[in-house]
Amino acid sequence: MAQGKINVSVENIFPLIKKFLYSDHEIFLRELISNGTDATLKLKHLTTIGESKADYGNPVIEIKVDKAGKKLHIIDQGLGMTADEVEKYINQVAFSGAEEFLDKYKDSAKDSGIIGHFGLGFYSAFMVAEKVEILTKSHKENTVGAHWTCDGSPEFTLVESDKTTRGTEIILHIAEDSVEFLEDAKISELLTKYNKFMPVSIKFGTKEINDPEHEPATLTDKDGKETKEPQRKITVDNIINNPNPAWTKQPSELEGDDYTAFYRELYPAQFEEPLFNIHLNVDYPFNLTGILYFPKMSNDMNMQKDKIQLYQNQVFVTDNVEGIVPEFLTMLRGVIDSPDIPLNVSRSYLQADGAVKKISSYISKKVADKLKSLFNANREDFEAKWNDIKIVIEYGMLSDEKFFGRAESFTLYPTVDNTYFTYEELIAKIKDTQTDKDGKTVVLYASNQDTQHTYIEAAKAKGYQVLLLDSPIISHLMQKLESTKENITFARVDADHIDKIIAKDETVISKLDEAQTKTLEEILKAAIPQEKFMVQLEAMDSDATPFMVTQPEFMRRMKEMQASGGGGGMFGMGNMPEMYNLIVNTNSELVSDILNNTDKDVQNRLITQSLDLARLSQGLLKGKELSDFVKRSYEMIK
Repeated sequence: MAQGKINVSVENIFPLIKKFLYSDHEIFLRELISNGTDATLKLKHLTTIGESKADYGNPVIEIKVDKAGKKLHIIDQGLGMTADEVEKYINQVAFSGAEEFLDKYKDSAKDSGIIGHFGLGFYSAFMVAEKVEILTKSHKENTVGAHWTCDGSPEFTLVESDKTTRGTEIILHIAEDSVEFLEDAKISELLTKYNKFMPVSIKFGTKEINDPEHEPATLTDKDGKETKEPQRKITVDNIINNPNPAWTKQPSELEGDDYTAFYRELYPAQFEEPLFNIHLNVDYPFNLTGILYFPKMSNDMNMQKDKIQLYQNQVFVTDNVEGIVPEFLTMLRGVIDSPDIPLNVSRSYLQADGAVKKISSYISKKVADKLKSLFNANREDFEAKWNDIKIVIEYGMLSDEKFFGRAESFTLYPTVDNTYFTYEELIAKIKDTQTDKDGKTVVLYASNQDTQHTYIEAAKAKGYQVLLLDSPIISHLMQKLESTKENITFARVDADHIDKIIAKDETVISKLDEAQTKTLEEILKAAIPQEKFMVQLEAMDSDATPFMVTQPEFMRRMKEMQASGGGGGMFGMGNMPEMYNLIVNTNSELVSDILNNTDKDVQNRLITQSLDLARLSQGLLKGKELSDFVKRSYEMIK
């Protein structure tokens, strides 16, 4: 029997482990199973190259709960250890970085969890156990087993074991404050969360299934009625993981149905199928595999995040992948697996790590390449999916300069008539007709086909193309395009009268002389609330709308940008009032009637009714004002 002290000069390392290693103690099971997996895969390698004479077979890692004895067993059939190896790897190497660990983390638990950097993974067991035993036997020939015990102090015992089978069994004597880890349901939950795709089969108990070799016979009772004999059941190991998930295979090995099946495996509660997938597979200058899926997107960007799962060698790490995946792609779903991302890292470490930044850049490029190939292969299908993916692409164009450049070839600009243009196609289409007298090409758009219908029709009557751009961040994207492209400007169709939005050299002569115009202006200003509307008298075609409410493009866009983050706030416009323009057509017969009517009550009623009709067309008439308008309209009909 050997006794000794673990090679650490600080006596209180174990309380610090318990307090600081992880904010979430459940990680211990992931760490111990990861160690067992490593030992198993190393043995596989040694037997393959002939350095071990062990019979590898079909090893499993088994988890056993002994609720009565308050013990949890983690058993592998891997390399195992000799007593000397236990002394080296458990007593010495595991604490080689203990001093550094203490210096770094004794004052802060916030960014802890860097067990892997210090070889402390095994000792995470002491977060939940008051005593830990190791029963182990090496794969090497003519070796005896070893039995190591430690009660959470620096003292340990190491004696021979009568263990006859290869591998390592770790026995945790669960502490009183961690008895939740003696519940089958809790262990099952953790195994599913962290070890669902581990590369070695993990057994947790047994289960009953239908015997695949038994075909129930058809029986006939005494009355001649046919029945089936009962299905025979058999008991099998309950293997909780899929050791060969889709992302570990080559794209050439998988069909479309395989990707869909894996999506269902990842998200069993998700009923909608993904639109398409992107298979990541690179081994230089870093290792990265994975599959990303584009789900159907809503315009609520916050609801979509934290659906990508990050793995390291098939061990689940986190579903918070910001810093590894470009921010605009955190709305996707799927799996990323890279051995170059440490299992236990702080957020600040990730943000500063060069390999992680390269991974992020690679993923962005790979997604752009896939979108381009989908667009080129089947544009009609890509157009059909555009509304479900546009929010991700627009967000990427705003947040990633390289993606912005790549996306130009497949970003679409749909019109109100369901025609889709790339930016280059759009400008070629409208350059001749929608360039104003100052040489600027004006891109007209609507955000709502129903509420802006009148304005859309006025633009279409002039032969103009009107885009339908309705995502919550489109104002930001328009701002970016205006600053990076030459001589273009975006204007919503209801920003002004169409002849003012795209001003040409030709002008319409007003029917009113200067004195009449001034009189009309005074009448209107007296009847219309100045704090809400800026009255503009415009000479337009006589059949154009008499009264039209518009909101200046700049002010409305700044408010929209502020609402979706940024924009207005940057210009100090956080409290911009709701100001609208009221455009009055001086060539309208109704406007002439208002000007020439000597009955002030009738005159005011015509103005109020016309203003309310214009407000109604913009969805601005609500509450009491809408009720008054309806009542007044019925009275006028009478």
